[in-house]
Amino acid sequence: MTVRKTIPLPIDLEYLRQVLVELLDIPSPSGRTDHVQQYVGERLSALGIPSTLTRRGALSACLPGPREHGADRAIVVHTDTIGGMVKQLKANGRLELKPIGTHSARFAEGAHVRIFTDDLERVITGQVLPLKASGHRYNDAVDEQGIGWEQVEVRVDEPVEDIDGLRALGIDAGDFVAFLPNPTVTPSGYVKSRHLDDKAGVAAVLTAIKAMVDAGVKPAVTAHLLITVTEEIGHGASHGLDPDVAEIVSVDAAVVAPGQQSREDAATLAMGDGVGPFDYHLTRNLAAIAREHDVDLVRDVFDYYRSDVAAAVEAGAHARVALLGFGVDATHGHERTHLEGLRQLTQLLCLYLQSDLVFPEWDAEPEGELADFPSLAVQPANEEGPREGPIGIAPVT
Repeated sequence: MTVRKTIPLPIDLEYLRQVLVELLDIPSPSGRTDHVQQYVGERLSALGIPSTLTRRGALSACLPGPREHGADRAIVVHTDTIGGMVKQLKANGRLELKPIGTHSARFAEGAHVRIFTDDLERVITGQVLPLKASGHRYNDAVDEQGIGWEQVEVRVDEPVEDIDGLRALGIDAGDFVAFLPNPTVTPSGYVKSRHLDDKAGVAAVLTAIKAMVDAGVKPAVTAHLLITVTEEIGHGASHGLDPDVAEIVSVDAAVVAPGQQSREDAATLAMGDGVGPFDYHLTRNLAAIAREHDVDLVRDVFDYYRSDVAAAVEAGAHARVALLGFGVDATHGHERTHLEGLRQLTQLLCLYLQSDLVFPEWDAEPEGELADFPSLAVQPANEEGPREGPIGIAPVT
């Protein structure tokens, strides 16, 4: 099929909404992600796209482009979420928690949870409570208690009062504890739920792929899809990427908070995060695509943030990297985003998949001659191009 001119595609918002809610309903703290990966694989299969699974649980799929040779690109998202693990059985019949991923116990207080024992047929429910949970007992001391994982415990929804009772239930150290998301989509389009990071990103990517398939549009460049399962604990896309990938775009939550430009109803282009700046050329190319097609896109920089691409680069990925996001208020807490922002992000992904690489010829090989690098097409340094001596520095006379 001849690659069509880059055009906006119809976005199936009902599909996006359904997939998002179904993803949220599948518990998937880092380390226990088999179920959610099976779901994503079945969704891809329904779109006619086969997938494979790595030993470490990452799911890989491919949308072939028209070229048989040359560089490819990759879209990376993650299905794992923050959560908890049973650290210790307590003498009072409750559970001490160790957090999975980086999140505050402040937002865990009051959360309903599922405790997964080794008996796959049995799931035990509970709730995270502060140690001083009764106002009638502790009065002002409730407000004076500190914040931290040592200050909370899981009250198990079973008649148990000691360690022996917990063991009789099959509970032991190392059992996973999933925080229930309680997803709600409001009439005005807000989506409120735990774990929007990054299940809303997964839903957006699947919806973009569906839009491409439904429209019969082939990507301009072979596009690999990598769904990782350890992003929240820092490993992320450290494996599973095809060696021919020249561009990697991670899709993840963007931070909506004071001092940030991200909005819940817009897509976000991250220019840098806690690891450092993203690729100059790829980020500007994504911004140009959004401008050309009136995609509502804001630029932002994040301080305390890390994504799949950080792990990919640290593992040696030889590629340009960028990050697109959907605005999330109260990240890693009581999260909220908006369907409009997800729609804008999904449309930008469709447009990006239809576009060529920033430097399709030069990036076809992992390295090339400095004089041949076409940087002037994106980052003008001198209209006459490279010359002897440092660019922009006049020779000493």
